[in-house]
Amino acid sequence: MPQDELGQERREEKRSSDLSERREAEKPEKSLVSTSEDILFRKDDRANVYPLTMTWSFGWNSSLPVYYIRDENQRVLLYVCAHTAVIYDVFKNTQHHLQGHANVISCLCVSEDRRWIATADKGPDCLIIIWDSFTGIPVHTIFDSCPEGHGIEAIAITRDAKYLATISDAEIQEVCIWRWTLAVETPACTLKLLKEYGVQNYLTFNPANNKELVSNSKTQAIYYLWCEEGDLLAHSAPRLTEKTFNKLVGKFSQSVFHLNLTQILSATMEGKLVVWDIHRPTSSASASAGFPQIKPCKLVHLQKEGLTVLTTVDRYIVTGDIRGNIKFYDRTLSIVNWYSNFKLSSIRTLSFSKTPAAPPTEKSNYPPDCTLKGDLFIVRNLIIGTSDATVYHLTADGTKLEKLFVEPKDAICAISCHPYQPLIAIGSFCGMIKVWDYEEKKYLFSRVFEKGLGVQSLTYNPEGALLGAGFTEGTVYILDAMSLENQIPEPFKYSRTSVTHISFSHDSQYMATADVYFTVAVYMVVVRNGHRVWEYLARLRSHRKSIRSLLFGVHLDSNEPRLLSLGRDRLLIEYNLLKSCRDNLEILDIHRTDQGNYPTCMVWYPPLTKELFLLICNSGYKVKLFNSTTKMCRKTLLGPVFGSPIEQIQILPVKSTLELQKRYMVFINRDKVGLQILPVDGNPHKTAAIICHPSGVAGMALSYDGCWAFTAGGQDRSVVQWEINLRALDAAVSLGGEDLTPFYGLVAGGREGKFYRELEDYFYYSQLRSQGIDTMETRKVSEHICLSELPFVMRAIGFYPSEEKIDDMFNEVRFSEYVDTGKLIDKINLPDFFKVYLNHRPPFGNTMRGIQESFDILGFTNSKGKKAIRREDFLNLLLTKGEHMTEEEMSDCFATLFGLNPEGWKSEPVASSVKGSEICLEEELPDEITAEIFTTDILGLTISQDFRQDPIGSEV
Repeated sequence: MPQDELGQERREEKRSSDLSERREAEKPEKSLVSTSEDILFRKDDRANVYPLTMTWSFGWNSSLPVYYIRDENQRVLLYVCAHTAVIYDVFKNTQHHLQGHANVISCLCVSEDRRWIATADKGPDCLIIIWDSFTGIPVHTIFDSCPEGHGIEAIAITRDAKYLATISDAEIQEVCIWRWTLAVETPACTLKLLKEYGVQNYLTFNPANNKELVSNSKTQAIYYLWCEEGDLLAHSAPRLTEKTFNKLVGKFSQSVFHLNLTQILSATMEGKLVVWDIHRPTSSASASAGFPQIKPCKLVHLQKEGLTVLTTVDRYIVTGDIRGNIKFYDRTLSIVNWYSNFKLSSIRTLSFSKTPAAPPTEKSNYPPDCTLKGDLFIVRNLIIGTSDATVYHLTADGTKLEKLFVEPKDAICAISCHPYQPLIAIGSFCGMIKVWDYEEKKYLFSRVFEKGLGVQSLTYNPEGALLGAGFTEGTVYILDAMSLENQIPEPFKYSRTSVTHISFSHDSQYMATADVYFTVAVYMVVVRNGHRVWEYLARLRSHRKSIRSLLFGVHLDSNEPRLLSLGRDRLLIEYNLLKSCRDNLEILDIHRTDQGNYPTCMVWYPPLTKELFLLICNSGYKVKLFNSTTKMCRKTLLGPVFGSPIEQIQILPVKSTLELQKRYMVFINRDKVGLQILPVDGNPHKTAAIICHPSGVAGMALSYDGCWAFTAGGQDRSVVQWEINLRALDAAVSLGGEDLTPFYGLVAGGREGKFYRELEDYFYYSQLRSQGIDTMETRKVSEHICLSELPFVMRAIGFYPSEEKIDDMFNEVRFSEYVDTGKLIDKINLPDFFKVYLNHRPPFGNTMRGIQESFDILGFTNSKGKKAIRREDFLNLLLTKGEHMTEEEMSDCFATLFGLNPEGWKSEPVASSVKGSEICLEEELPDEITAEIFTTDILGLTISQDFRQDPIGSEV
């Protein structure tokens, strides 16, 4: 072949190959949902780009079912922890989390083939999410599923997974049917239920007919028929009375369609079954007219024990009862077999495997049933969930029961991480303490205390040898950290109520506790007969309101322990341990930390500067730094603003000395866990948070190496492990900008907006005012204003600090360089002033709620039903209470407010004062002053009605 022809052919081949590759690349990527292969646990979920990523959930919401979604060579379960559905592979000890709900999941269901999972929640912005269990992908989300915002009480899915049915949690419940496969946002049909039906809390479809459903409350069962042609939902709900069968029926638990499909069965807590006959309409027209009916035909007394679970599988009707028995009946309700020798607690849920039981072989060991024939009892394997939060797997062939996991059945408020091993101790109100290896996700050992002892608080000592445990009835145990055995002959019982805090000193010589009755107790190590033993030292009711933090520290000059407590009464108290003796706990000093807000927590601030601080958070979303020795407030900064104030805070441990100069802190508020870069400066980009427990966070712990954070959910009975990714947070900060750039976004319009321009005008006008408005002397141009001018500019731009806050601002600026230079600062520039303003102002502006609360406390109810203060009482309060005014100050203020002194209060020396102030006030002020009159008519403020409005963008 000639050379040119050969080259041409090769060029054609290459062009064809390139075109083929380009077409292949341009093909749309194949959808993961379209696969029929289970790839859930093959995916790598470790590559995360978030500062906090959920990696493990300890616990189980035992009020919801556990589903058996994979069998044969796998054993995969589906259950719920708080707002997350967990798919757990038992053999691989691996979890996959279905995250998407912002509220606690209230109900869930799975399709017959276990491919599709539907979850729903209760609360604001409630959702229904349908998930693909093969990939873990949410394939459809239904927003506004309950317009009234209550959420979903019960949910069901058809056998073929085409339709969903839900019952709302509203006062007037609503039944909805959804064609979710069409990705619709509105239900196909709805039906409002009468209140007399009771709260319908269980719902299921007829497995053989997608158009039929049954639900029940404790008092009434309802049959539904869906006429798809007209999208109408007809129902029948006959009410049973004691006269219906001349016997007590009892409260309903669950209802199912009978195997014969012509009847419905309803189980009761009296051990009975109500049998309903279904009278189906002959046409859709009659159904729309309301003719579908069920009628009670029989009451079958199965047993004495209450029935908690009722379901069907293959050719059996299956029940579970409060005694832990599981029984199987045939179509005629004749018993076929039962499991009663396992000694289980009350049955909460039964879930059978997807795969039918295999035919018996020579190696099979199926038990015989209890019929006269004595046939082999062949049934699918099943998962059993009980009321004591235990989950079992029952292998029918050989009747082998395996305990998969045992979780706390009551609230979890106490968690603590070991100081140098990957161990976490979890304590519950049910009296159980469990210790896990959180790296291997392996349960190690546990201890269950006697009834009545609920674990409220847990703390390891610094050496990791001891575990202090405080209980709900006031008992304090000191346990061996590796065996949970008692390390003292008898537990301490010096508190009469719940022990909320436990803390050890750095040398483990002291232990302190705080309880609900505002009392601090101290215990210490003494030597008796050559042995180190713990003894009670003293206790003191040192606070008037709840104690929020109990903290040991170290005296810098002597290395001796120091103990501090912080209460909601706004008091920071330090105790004198060296001078304390038996039954006498000495107080070293008392400081008030706040004026209007109350403190929520405190921690030792890491040594990022030469000056050592205590970091205290308060209910006003502020973070305050106090000098650790003098207790002077040195800085006030805007804290994380994520819907509620910080409730607990901890400094993230470091792995090496190289990391000491860049520190981080982890915090929790009402429902979120967050991470923030230090030093604290009010920059919002330095903080990230995520919902961890929508019903409320009860506690937090950090791993010794700073890689993990743990949150306890209290009533949701779960603990969540979070992986910390510091690089992701650092990246977010760099995207936010440098210097003042992140702060400009905290005011309306940013740097070019109207507010910031006004702030600049006031700032420079203050320079003129301090030099004298009418002076003829040469002006001195400066970038600073005198520190004494700071409060006037603050008030000019709409922030009205108290005198105490003004002193805090002065101290913050005046001592800002004192440690480094030994000099005091008496002036401030615009950038620093802007930061001080942003950090000190109320984060949500002036809210009507705060003003109204003051009038609710100080006022009386007038003839119009509103809280008001009489004029004379109002003036008396201004002159005598709080940071009270003098008569001259009050006259000047009202003169300015009423326009009698246009220059403002003390803006310039005036030749004459306002005389006859009482006459003026009587003319200007009404006899009764309400919150609205005070705010709009007297002060002339614009008020945000809802404190949840964006604080950072709304200005006065």
